[in-house]
Amino acid sequence: MGIKLQNYIFLLIVLAAAALPTFAGALPQPQDKPILTISGAIAVKNSEAGAVFDRALLESLGMRTLKTSTNWTTGVKTFEGILVRDVLRHVGAKGTSAVATALNDYSAEIPLSDFEKFDVLLALRMDGRDLLPRDRGPIWIVYPRDNNAELQDARYDHRWVWQLTSLTIR
Repeated sequence: MGIKLQNYIFLLIVLAAAALPTFAGALPQPQDKPILTISGAIAVKNSEAGAVFDRALLESLGMRTLKTSTNWTTGVKTFEGILVRDVLRHVGAKGTSAVATALNDYSAEIPLSDFEKFDVLLALRMDGRDLLPRDRGPIWIVYPRDNNAELQDARYDHRWVWQLTSLTIR
């Protein structure tokens, strides 16, 4: 094999590896108490229930920061979490909506297009502190409402599900 062909093959391998999801088709088992289950129309699972995540597994997907106000807190808050679209890509979600369900069984159907159009977070922290059930945790769906006038509308308020426990992809 010539050097040019070897370089070409190496480049193809590197590019293919870069395009693979972090878990390359497999999702590790949570090592701690699960805080989120994604089920329904997904390709990648790590349990019979679907894709189950603990805090560390979610954080391993890449944390982002978002500063925004909310209708439930005072002033601008700093949220840290994972983009919903990134989590859905890792589990191979194929559908048009997600039913987000909270600890108290509150649920809201959210179009998956929201997650592509806006940088919506599965927030794990607010102002540097882990979210706990008493303060809307362990996961709160947070929209970047201060960055987009369209999100400052009551139609989006019911989609800010706190104490999130599951997403069912439809």
